Amino acid sequence: MILLVVDTQKLITNEKLYNFNEFVANIENLIDIARKNNIEVIYVRHDDGTENELTKGKDGFEIYEKFKPYNKEKIFDKKVNSAFKETGLLEYLTNKGEKDIIVVGLQTDYCIDATIKCGFEHGFNMIVPAYSNTTVDNLFMSAEQSYKYYNEFIWNGRYAECISLDETLKRMKQI
Repeated sequence: MILLVVDTQKLITNEKLYNFNEFVANIENLIDIARKNNIEVIYVRHDDGTENELTKGKDGFEIYEKFKPYNKEKIFDKKVNSAFKETGLLEYLTNKGEKDIIVVGLQTDYCIDATIKCGFEHGFNMIVPAYSNTTVDNLFMSAEQSYKYYNEFIWNGRYAECISLDETLKRMKQI
C-alpha cells in the first residue's frame, strides 16, 4: 500500500477549492498515519511548462507547506493529467510489487480522475478516501457537483473504492 499525493502544489492549493479546510485536514491526517505505519508517501507535481506559473523553479510549483515531503520521500513530476504517463511512477510501483494505491489531491475532475482511471487500467486497486480530493468551479458544474459526480458516481465500484476517511485509516493501520 502507498499513499499517492497528487498535485498539492502551492499555486493551486488554496481557499478556492471545494471544502478546503476538510480537504487539508484529511490529507494531513492521511500523511501522518501513513508515516506512522511505514506506508510510503509518494508525491506527484504537475509542470505546465516554462511559460506558466505552475512550473519547475517557481515557488507555486512546490508542494503545499502542510503536506511537505520528508527528505527521502519520492517526488515524480508530470506534464499531463495522469501521474502514470512518462513519470517513472508506474515502473517504480510495478518493481515494488505494489497493488493498493490510496490517491489524494488535486484536481478531482482533471489529474485525480486521469490518475485513478490509468491506475485501474494498470491493475492497481485505487482507494479514494472521502474528502481527500477537491477542485474548483468550472463552466459546467460547481466544485461540489464535480466532487460528488466523480466520487459518488463515476469512480466508485468502477475504477476505485471510494470509502470513508475512517475506513481508509483503519486499513492503513492494519498493514
